[in-house]
Amino acid sequence: MRTTHGRRRTRSALAAASAAAVVLVGTLSGCTAGDGGPEERGAGHSARPSPKPTPRWNTSPASIAAVGDSITRGFDACSVLADCPEASWATGNDPEVQSLASRLLGTAEAPARSWNYAATGSRMADLPAQLTEAAAHRPDLVTVMVGSNDACRPTASAMTPVAEFRAGFEKGMAELRRTSPKSQVYVSSVPDLLRLWETGKDSPMGRQIWKLGICPSMLAKAESTAPAAVARREQVRARVVAYNQALREVCAKDELCRYDGGAVFQYPFSVAQLSRWDWFHPGKNGQARLAELAHRQVTAPEPPI
Repeated sequence: MRTTHGRRRTRSALAAASAAAVVLVGTLSGCTAGDGGPEERGAGHSARPSPKPTPRWNTSPASIAAVGDSITRGFDACSVLADCPEASWATGNDPEVQSLASRLLGTAEAPARSWNYAATGSRMADLPAQLTEAAAHRPDLVTVMVGSNDACRPTASAMTPVAEFRAGFEKGMAELRRTSPKSQVYVSSVPDLLRLWETGKDSPMGRQIWKLGICPSMLAKAESTAPAAVARREQVRARVVAYNQALREVCAKDELCRYDGGAVFQYPFSVAQLSRWDWFHPGKNGQARLAELAHRQVTAPEPPI
């Protein structure tokens, strides 16, 4: 009898010890098999916040505002030394061009839902004011093409410093975001001014017109192959490359900004695509090519590499 009772007491003690161990482990781990949410874990625990979703690029914007310089104003596309906004690659209504606005919004809707605040002669320093005007419309898309006049100065030494150019673009983007945080931005690269010189330099008429003062930092003494002239042109081209890098880097910091990947800089404009009045600005054919490039970039699901 004593042996039987002793065995029972031993089994009871072991069972109690096991139960205590289970309770202790559960207490130390602070969880149960069903742990899966704040209610089960207790009020002292909170769920991790979900990551903020990246805004999706809208490939079908319903309104467009354009900012920039003479190219976006269609300068010399229709007549000599005059703006021709109807031929603008961004917002024009000329059927020969088929502007970005016409392609995205339709020819009937484009006039009422597109605005052009570009101005001939504008530089990066003018961009913040233009973007402030554009932002007032809360456009779905803003196109930016600026920088040629920062490189096209009386002399190469007078070109806008890269740091100043970058700061101007940062300020412009900040101005836009203050009023229109959801506007998408399409940024065109600055054209390769050296390529434009190479395209028009063999035209006697073009060289004569360039002497009137069109982009002298690049086009002065257009026929010269002297080392100083060659070095000057290369200096201007290098500055354009640096401007484009600044545009790329500033744009990359904004989730709703898309840089063209250098598409305009790399485009091989032909004589037929340049203005027949100055052999420098895009004519209607050139404006149509710019519209085509922009439309391809804006409607692409992913940005260019």
